[in-house]
Amino acid sequence: MAPASFPASFPALSPALVIGAAALYLAALFAIAAFADRRAREGRSLIGNAWVYGLSLAVYCTAWTYFGSVGRAATTGVWFLPIYLGPTLVMLVAWVVVRKMIRIAQTYRITSIADFIASRYGKSPLVAAVVTLITVVGIVPYIALQLKAVSAGYTVLTATGAQAPAPSWWQDGTLLVALALALFTILFGTRHLDSAERHEGMVAAVAAESLVKLVAFLAVGAFVTYGLFGGFADVWARASALPGVKGLLTLSGAGNFAWAQWFSLTLLSGLSVLLLPRQFQMMVVECVDERHLKRAAWVFPAYLLAINIFVLPLALGGLVLLGKGADPETFVLTLPLAHGAGGLALIAYVGGLSAATGMLIVETIAVSTMVCNDLVMPALLRLKLIRADGGDLTRLLLNIRRAAILGVLLLGYLYFVVAGEAYALVSIGLISFAAVAQFAPALLGGMYWRGATRLGALGGLLGGFAVWAYTLMLPSVAKSGWMDGAFLTHGPFGIAALAPERLFGLSGLDNLSHALFWSLLVNGVLYMGLSLWRAPSGREASQALLFVDVFARGRSAADPVFWRGRARRADLEALARRLLGAEAARQIFEAHARDSGTGDVTDLTADARLVDIVERRIAGAVGSASARVLVAAVADEEPLDAGDVMDILNEASQLRVYARALEEKSRSLEIASAELSAANAQLRTLDELKDDFMSSVTHELRTPLTAIRALSELMLDTPDMEEAQRQDFLRIIVAESERLGRLVNQVLDMAKIESGHAEWHSTDVDLRTLVADAVKATAELARAKGAEIVLTAPDTVPAIKADPDRLTQVMLNLISNAAKFVPAQGGRIDVRLIADADGLEVQVEDNGPGVPPADRDTIFEKFRQGGDALNRPPGTGLGLPISRRIVDHFGGKIWLDQREGKGACFAFRLPLRRDGANAPKQTNSAEAEETT
Repeated sequence: MAPASFPASFPALSPALVIGAAALYLAALFAIAAFADRRAREGRSLIGNAWVYGLSLAVYCTAWTYFGSVGRAATTGVWFLPIYLGPTLVMLVAWVVVRKMIRIAQTYRITSIADFIASRYGKSPLVAAVVTLITVVGIVPYIALQLKAVSAGYTVLTATGAQAPAPSWWQDGTLLVALALALFTILFGTRHLDSAERHEGMVAAVAAESLVKLVAFLAVGAFVTYGLFGGFADVWARASALPGVKGLLTLSGAGNFAWAQWFSLTLLSGLSVLLLPRQFQMMVVECVDERHLKRAAWVFPAYLLAINIFVLPLALGGLVLLGKGADPETFVLTLPLAHGAGGLALIAYVGGLSAATGMLIVETIAVSTMVCNDLVMPALLRLKLIRADGGDLTRLLLNIRRAAILGVLLLGYLYFVVAGEAYALVSIGLISFAAVAQFAPALLGGMYWRGATRLGALGGLLGGFAVWAYTLMLPSVAKSGWMDGAFLTHGPFGIAALAPERLFGLSGLDNLSHALFWSLLVNGVLYMGLSLWRAPSGREASQALLFVDVFARGRSAADPVFWRGRARRADLEALARRLLGAEAARQIFEAHARDSGTGDVTDLTADARLVDIVERRIAGAVGSASARVLVAAVADEEPLDAGDVMDILNEASQLRVYARALEEKSRSLEIASAELSAANAQLRTLDELKDDFMSSVTHELRTPLTAIRALSELMLDTPDMEEAQRQDFLRIIVAESERLGRLVNQVLDMAKIESGHAEWHSTDVDLRTLVADAVKATAELARAKGAEIVLTAPDTVPAIKADPDRLTQVMLNLISNAAKFVPAQGGRIDVRLIADADGLEVQVEDNGPGVPPADRDTIFEKFRQGGDALNRPPGTGLGLPISRRIVDHFGGKIWLDQREGKGACFAFRLPLRRDGANAPKQTNSAEAEETT
């Protein structure tokens, strides 16, 4: 397609039309935000969606992307790509790095990047203040970039570059835009104080504006590529005829350090997607579910790819159609405007406005939170202008943030006036990127290195920032004409080695790579060196453990609380009310009372756990550093050293070790049970008996194991448990452990009987005396259940030939089994001994629930096979199968006698000695089964 012929001047759009379209768009964004906030209040969140989260990350694509990338591509070709390659590579490791950042922020109520770094280094107010100051200084050029883009776009659409007299400052359109955006952001993000610092309306609006700018940019790109040209190939073919264009698709022209520059840009952009305040706000603070990161890890790179598809065609098409004299940063607007597509140009401007306003809204909200929490609040507390025990502070906090939003935007406007015309959009943006890159060692190092200290973080931040300011920021001011630029060439005081753009003789690198190299080198060396020079304090060490091991320690009450001292519940509650409001404070204390098992809030003890909960919650409103100061004002805290931290860790880990030991023991017992099962499987010929036996073994072993595990976990999850309760739990654990030992002995005894290896000692037995002794031995057990045992027996009975220990075991098993099922009140166990000419019969009857009629026909068969078929509460256990084996061994039989309206009655009968009939049977388990 032949290029269209363009008029010498572009047709301008009506200012009223452009302003009206912009106002209408901003009103639509506000409506989306209001709708999302209303849905959130109704409990139907719009942002609890992985797609919304992924699109919100596209706030990374600002006016720089929309206008600056095309301008950079028109002058340097493919060198615009590293700005998007870096974030794409970072998202490959997002599940490792970003997920850890999200988990830390959600666990400890962190609301900004300054709060994140300060919390890691002992909740240091000084670290928070330094990070905030670096952020403000570094981000101001970026805010100026957005204002410049909006202002330049408006000029292109309405004045077409015509010269007009400079307006008075109060009539400056850029200033009016800054003020309008300040008002919009205040309405947008500071309507109420949220201890979680989430802004559902803002996130929904940002996700919507991400779609708007993408669609608008793709529309312009398709219009130029397929409307003004015949596709990508046609654009390239026509552009190739222009001198120097072929070099735009190579790394030529960057000198011998081309790859160093490419690496620097990729590294810088990769760090920025993690460290820019707006990116931290959207990626970490506003994340409602870390699982959304899985989808965002590919949605965000796909978005970056889509929005950059037409960057080169727009850049090359602009060079072909408008010539090199045109401003390439306005090609997105001038190409459709010159072709007479004014409506498309207006849509493109709305897309650029969307890109700029999205960045400004999120950035200023994030920065205002940092200024309020980490600069203003600490200063007010230090000057004692506010007190922890005063009135409600929520309105004061909101007003501070509103003033900070206005102040930051006005600083951006001032930078735009001073230096905005001296630099292209991309250059301004890269200055800000290099500033926030100074957070990388302190933030990333603090997440993975326990030995990092507050001193190291401060030294690294201050050193890196000073080098950034000297090698990059100061030259930008000099090149803007606001100071003598001679020192750029000759160095300060004529010392060439200190020339800011050739520091210590390092030449050949571009200005950005040069500044990034020196600033990060100084930053990293100071960070590591000072951290190694002095050991961390107790508070630094405790925070290091919580950050580095955040996944291992979880996010609940299982975390160790590194706080010691004394506090009053009323003081903590009053502090929470001041900063969060009465309703939020009430919910905090009621939730803790519920979780701790306390019936009433007034019964809560102001222990370390409660202090930690209150501090975390108010940290969401004022930052962790200020929260620590406020809590310290109402509580008497004892300073911790490294030894105290280890003591607390040891206390918290003792139960973990004990629980793991019990778990290992249970595994060993389970393995032993499995081995016994395998041995019995070889000795027994009937698979059904094996299954019944193992079912009983498994059930009986799991009961005490479950109790031990449950109590251990309760003790582990409640480190502040009262000592009396803890001792009760320990006594129960010991008792269950002893019961477990007895059950194991029963398992072994059962296995010996089944395999024919049990030892039998037969002698004359007075069964009446044996039964009476068993009743006495179990009388206390019955009384504990609120039951009585009644024995009915003749005065004398004939002796039988048997093993008295084994028969005693049978009696204890039957009586204990009956005691489990008697009613809590009015329980009764009748033990009867009956003698006749052929043998002796013992009956053990309870008045429990008995056996349901539907199960009676199957009871005898299942019991005969050795299983526990009673349809009653669990717990009959291994005693009945063992008893059956013993009775069988002595030539007797055992059965269940169920009677209408009564409980269950187990009975067994042994024959009297008559021609050897009562002699013990020396049979193996298979023979015993056949006899049964």
